[in-house]
Amino acid sequence: MDLLDINDRPGAYPPSFYAHAATPLPRFPAADGDISCDVAVVGGGFTGLSTAWHLARRGYDVALLEASRVGFGASGRNGGQVGQGQRVEQDELEAMVGRDHARALWDIANQSVDLVREIAARDEVHATFHPGIIHAAHRARDVPGYAAYARKLRDDYGYDRIRALDREELRALVTSPAYHGGTLDTGAGHIDPLELALGLARLATGAGARIFESSRVLRIDAGDPARLITEDAQVTARHVVLGCNGYLGRLVPRVAARVMPINNYVVATEPLGRARQAEIIRHNHAVADSKFVVNYFRFSDDHRLLFGGTESYRYRFPRDIAGAVRRPLEEVFPQLEGVPITHAWGGTLGITMNRMPHFERIAGNILSLSGYSGHGVAMATLAGQIAAETIAGQAERFDVMASVPTPRFPGGATLRWPLLVLAMAWYSLRDRL
Repeated sequence: MDLLDINDRPGAYPPSFYAHAATPLPRFPAADGDISCDVAVVGGGFTGLSTAWHLARRGYDVALLEASRVGFGASGRNGGQVGQGQRVEQDELEAMVGRDHARALWDIANQSVDLVREIAARDEVHATFHPGIIHAAHRARDVPGYAAYARKLRDDYGYDRIRALDREELRALVTSPAYHGGTLDTGAGHIDPLELALGLARLATGAGARIFESSRVLRIDAGDPARLITEDAQVTARHVVLGCNGYLGRLVPRVAARVMPINNYVVATEPLGRARQAEIIRHNHAVADSKFVVNYFRFSDDHRLLFGGTESYRYRFPRDIAGAVRRPLEEVFPQLEGVPITHAWGGTLGITMNRMPHFERIAGNILSLSGYSGHGVAMATLAGQIAAETIAGQAERFDVMASVPTPRFPGGATLRWPLLVLAMAWYSLRDRL
């Protein structure tokens, strides 16, 4: 089952606000004939584009193969939140891999946010990094845990950019009756994700990388060199980097058994104006709540509320995405009942069983980096830098990430989806209760 064909028109961006507002790039050519390169990169999202840019800067001959358009997948559709830390909190990581390893993972995560900030400041990237993410507790009993975690990051990791919020402090920042407290992390932030991806494409081509769109890789033959087959081209490469995330399909079954595609949905309201924006979310922070099916939201630069959430129990997107997302939007912000929605879109991301990224050396010269589990704007961008340095012979950070065990989904690629449906139904019910 190919998600590219089920939910989207190949070669065209989805009807998102990001695609509507973006500074477009001319279409890149499709791969054709025999192509040779030092490194073939599969996937034109954050991981692939960042890999191509960082390798081209080092002098490698890079060919990037994208099945549709650069930034077409999760990289160009997500909520734009640039989260600090790993997807899994540090106390859980300490229990999973030990304190020293957890500290190394924390340091890598911090480097990922720093990299996004640096990239956003470049002229080729037409996006602004806005600081601040509020993590909001939708249950009162969760608030002490939020405060305890902020203390842990301060005391054990020296991170002083996060602070606890009680109910009154949170509601002074987010005018919603839905939340009881939480934290404000000013080291994190938000950005227009499609503009970030398009900026990375400009940086990559400016450094000499070749990008091919509408060039779906059908098969990879391992070897030295490796060979990649598209409909119209055969690419030979000394190294291969896979940055496919939720759009991998069956290209590499061993990765597909550990990284599962799921769908999520976002809407954009009409512009609400600067004053009304400040009444809803002060200081232009992004927000993510504590529900299992997370509600996440922020404002665009033209003062639209961008609100994401709701679960999907099948591969196909709902017929009425706007109607599905409007329900949680109005639960969080009753004052926005009936607000006009101008854009509604779905996207597919890749998750793992333990919600940690899956980095794997498929063969000596083939790397796969994916499974960001909804935390990929920063980490997927850094993954490209890590892939480039690994190919150049500096694999320390890759090995730190790859040494986190990534379990296979029960039932492999066949049964993972129905089992996830059962889990999501249970947790969604628990959130409502």
